[in-house]
Amino acid sequence: MGLKKKQTPKNAVKKTVSSLPANAETTTSTAIMKKVESVEAFFASPMYDFLTPFRPVGNQWCAKYVIVIFALIIRCAVGLGGYSGMNTPPMFGDFEAQRHWMEITQHLPVREWYWYDLQYWGLDYPPLTAYHSYLLGKLGSFFREGWFDLESSRGYESLNLKSYMRFTVIISELLLYIPAVIYFTKWVGKYRSQSPIGQYIAAAAILFQPALILVDHGHFQYNCVMLGMTVYTLNNLLDGFYAMGAICFVLSLCFKQMALYYSPIFFAYLLSKSTYSPGINLPRLFAISVSTALAFIGSFGPIYIFGGYKNLVQSMHRIFPFARGIFEDKVANFWCVSNIFIKYRNLFTQKDLQLYSLLATVIGLLPSFIITFLYPKRHLLPYALAACSMSFFLFSFQVHEKTILLPLLPITLLYTSRDWNVLSLVCWINNVALFTLWPLLKKDNLVLQYGVMFMFSNWLIGNFSFVTPRFLPKFLTPGPSISDIDVDYRRASLLPKSLIWRLIIVGSYIAMGIIHFLDYYVSPPSKYPDLWVLANCSLGFSCFVTFWIWNNYKLFEMRNSTLQDL
Repeated sequence: MGLKKKQTPKNAVKKTVSSLPANAETTTSTAIMKKVESVEAFFASPMYDFLTPFRPVGNQWCAKYVIVIFALIIRCAVGLGGYSGMNTPPMFGDFEAQRHWMEITQHLPVREWYWYDLQYWGLDYPPLTAYHSYLLGKLGSFFREGWFDLESSRGYESLNLKSYMRFTVIISELLLYIPAVIYFTKWVGKYRSQSPIGQYIAAAAILFQPALILVDHGHFQYNCVMLGMTVYTLNNLLDGFYAMGAICFVLSLCFKQMALYYSPIFFAYLLSKSTYSPGINLPRLFAISVSTALAFIGSFGPIYIFGGYKNLVQSMHRIFPFARGIFEDKVANFWCVSNIFIKYRNLFTQKDLQLYSLLATVIGLLPSFIITFLYPKRHLLPYALAACSMSFFLFSFQVHEKTILLPLLPITLLYTSRDWNVLSLVCWINNVALFTLWPLLKKDNLVLQYGVMFMFSNWLIGNFSFVTPRFLPKFLTPGPSISDIDVDYRRASLLPKSLIWRLIIVGSYIAMGIIHFLDYYVSPPSKYPDLWVLANCSLGFSCFVTFWIWNNYKLFEMRNSTLQDL
């Protein structure tokens, strides 16, 4: 039995199943559910229920604005909490670093930006971050000039300043990240013949990713600018605008150098499209090369013009801080976790560790690079970007816990998939990534925000449906549509079909709960003060490696697939 096109899946399920004999109900409902799965992702979720009323053509335009408004409300609510370095002199934290860069870019000439007081919060991001800070600082000075006075404003904290700084992150995300995500989901949905509501549901799932919200709007950073430009790069490549895609990626890279995590894949894709598949295209190669060069010149040009070659070299020295060591804070990557047993700093020199991390990273990203070059298919880009950037996170030099946001971007874009096994793994790895941010968020007094965002984001996409017993009152189930589905399907809605994967995912969730309990209620032994943090990192690393292996396997498996196969 199939669904009528004008019926919602929910009504079709009710009508069809109720008319069947008892012994045929389970088999037929499963078949119906499979067809529903191919029509809409996140069918059994509150998010689907909330957006279903906008399915009629006359209401579809409202869905986009509803999603964006609620996304902004959530970000504002998170922003009411603490932030990095709040009331912790003398260095404070990332909030003060961003404010300080607005201060120095306003009051100092360009030639001094990368030289000024490096012992405090010296500028150590590429030029677009400096220009961005300059514009926001100038805008803020119209409201209160004292917020950004040179030196005398250090450590300045007030409610008005906090509100303004939070506002600048929201505006940056609203202008750059949110439109890019919505366009991406519309493009993918259009080529998969997905309904507009299905496209908006995927966009909502991506925009409510908790890790980015908590880091940018809680901890305080502007990762949304870099990530937004990366999505614009992807959008241009999907549309076949290769030179424009190259420009967008250079802008992303010139805002935050961590965008290098994506560079091998974009390089392989553009090179293949220009020289290999479907053949050599010299005009395209020329356009991409010139566009890339001009974008770099435009970004770094003022640094050279107003400070000369010496200033350009200093900016590069600040942007790539190899002197800091292979890692600083505890992070869920190979070097930090294995350092529990092998003390690298005692056995190897700094140059040795740089070389080893480079080799490990290159070996890790090589499969995704090769597949992207040999099979430059647009729909494989998110998988390739996820595999490559995860290789950087796991094995590269000087990784921070917040850097997990880079692999999370292409991973979260896979919420556009119609494969429920993929959706379940994307949801799981998002939860793992959020879990690894716990020590950072706890230090920033964002415990409440962490807990609420963890519960809210999972509830919204229906991830609690597999633990919702049928006998509970209907108002406690994740959504009305879930209450109408047989219990076997409901319990498996966002868990993979594989028993092994179910054991891995549920086991990791149990381990997360145990570590959270110990970290919050049990003091670690005095001899091992970082025991719970290291347990957090070890679990996170194990899950990331597992996902990374699956990601590479999936990329290899789909190398001959088409967009409609996903």
